[in-house]
Amino acid sequence: MATPARFIDIHAVQSVPFANLNRDDTNSVKTVQYGNTLRTRVSSQSWKRAMRTEFQEKIGQAALRTRRIGERVTRELESRAWPSELAQRAGGHIAAGSSIKFELAKQPGDSKQIIPNKVLTNAMVYVPEIAVTELADLAEQHRDTLESAKDIKKPADKSVLPTDRIEAVLRSRNGVINLFGRMLAEIDDAGVDGAVQVAHALTTHATDVELDYFSAVDDVTDNWNDATGSGHMGHAEYSAGTFYRYATVDLRDLAANIGNEPQAARELVAAFLAAFTESLPQAKKNSTAAHTIPSLVHIAVRSDRPLSYAAAFEEPVRAAATGGFAARSIEQLHAYAQAANTLLGTGRILASGWAGLDAKDLTGLGRRYGSFEALITSAVDVALARNDAEATA
Repeated sequence: MATPARFIDIHAVQSVPFANLNRDDTNSVKTVQYGNTLRTRVSSQSWKRAMRTEFQEKIGQAALRTRRIGERVTRELESRAWPSELAQRAGGHIAAGSSIKFELAKQPGDSKQIIPNKVLTNAMVYVPEIAVTELADLAEQHRDTLESAKDIKKPADKSVLPTDRIEAVLRSRNGVINLFGRMLAEIDDAGVDGAVQVAHALTTHATDVELDYFSAVDDVTDNWNDATGSGHMGHAEYSAGTFYRYATVDLRDLAANIGNEPQAARELVAAFLAAFTESLPQAKKNSTAAHTIPSLVHIAVRSDRPLSYAAAFEEPVRAAATGGFAARSIEQLHAYAQAANTLLGTGRILASGWAGLDAKDLTGLGRRYGSFEALITSAVDVALARNDAEATA
């Protein structure tokens, strides 16, 4: 009997030039102290959103995360030629019609003046995009009731729409939610344990944050040449470095979310691995265009537990004599992977491979593939074939 696959680990080493992929609340580069060394960091939330956006395009499904679900339904109803006032009331009753507490939006510039029917749920709902259509259809079915209903003007107001049917829509899920999970404690059975775990990306070496001073020319002043100085001045923070990135897919959790659907599992996992490989957070993209690809991607199919190689970089990588961190980072990751897998026992590794720009033979990372696509296809084939065999045994 084939040993079933439990986890698919994916690792990447990726160099990013002058950029600020992920800022904190002061617009500063995010950092972390690791190995008593300051590193540049990109939060898992930031890179995961980039992955999710890429993933949605690949599978042709979308999910919507918002506090403004009622307004979104209002726009859908207006597109169906509903009178604006009635569509707004319907949106308000949709948003107020679940167990999620809510508040009313305020008039711009007046914190005390509420906007009737403009309901903001206290928790963000996370639903398939098709849920908007389903909620609008529900409003259509109760149009007569909504025409005679009162507006939602305060948090104590009750919706005239059936709560059970609204919450049934809010519980719905698609491939995006089944893979990435959903936290929605306010509605029973709406939570979904994600099958994907994503680590914060951090540079493999020490980094410095750089301040970039900039000025903007006033075109009229420049053309007339009647004054000196710029139209605007400012500064922004940036850094550059080689990042280690890691994520794992728990195939057991995914199966629990989607049931015995081998083809669906195959499509979701392959799309996620590709999205992990190709995605990049889009902050400051217009002024940095830091659109690189990983120098190395390594995938391991494991039967036991996930294994991050982040500890390979607890001692920061030192640049090569001629400069550069990517090659040294790959060497350090390769050495750590060999040592860690020998220590744990290689029998629990069901498949292992890599693809990248380096011409060296990285035997500790398994078989070399000519493309990221071939690497992903092979890993998914091994993992899912083993689990298919286990399910039919």
